[in-house]
Amino acid sequence: MWSSLTAARTTPSGWWERVAADFPAISALEFPEAIGKGGALIEGLKLAPLADLIGYVDADGATPPRAFHDLVKNIGGVDCVVGSRWLPGAVLHVEQSGRRRFASRAFHLIVQMLFWMNIRDTQCGAKVMRREAVEKVHSSLRIADMAFDINLLYSLKRAGYHTREVPTEWTDKIGSKVTLMGTSLVMFLSAVRIWLIYSPRLYKWLRPLRPLEGWVYRKLSAPPPLQGPPEAGPESKV
Repeated sequence: MWSSLTAARTTPSGWWERVAADFPAISALEFPEAIGKGGALIEGLKLAPLADLIGYVDADGATPPRAFHDLVKNIGGVDCVVGSRWLPGAVLHVEQSGRRRFASRAFHLIVQMLFWMNIRDTQCGAKVMRREAVEKVHSSLRIADMAFDINLLYSLKRAGYHTREVPTEWTDKIGSKVTLMGTSLVMFLSAVRIWLIYSPRLYKWLRPLRPLEGWVYRKLSAPPPLQGPPEAGPESKV
């Protein structure tokens, strides 16, 4: 079974209705307030029980449909397939600027040092997962900003699921809303937050600083991390 979903923060009047009328497999989730990339995906992944496979791509079309289909074809023997712009065989029609490539590689180094996932492109917005894996880790998905992918992939690793990285086809889109300095800082803070949470003793010691954490995210105009239920363990509070 395969199901298609589009999640959006705002919906122009009548637009989604017209699309859904022509393509019944497409539905929309509308949120009046900005909830961030991670927040939208956390909501969208709640629909995992409706399909055997569930995945996502960037809304700007950086990954074409045929490249997404290639991820689906590579799911055999693993639980998650990640598209990569940094593996041999990747096709980059329009590459990132030098500054964005530097920021990407620097962030990759930080992620590797913190989590040792050995995934070269955690941030490529093209991923496909099995339903069972998504259902298992969904309660651990709490990062609402662009670092959501780290939250997802590390939760899968901790739960014992296997991820395969494959080269993909990708086009850097001019006019992206991602700002280099602001977005990079938020992603760094969220990556450190995930690492701290999986260090329970240190995380508990830092709990009095939680109000400051929320203040920092607000000052950076970033969606704050979602909080897990009080009775849950550290891994449910990412």
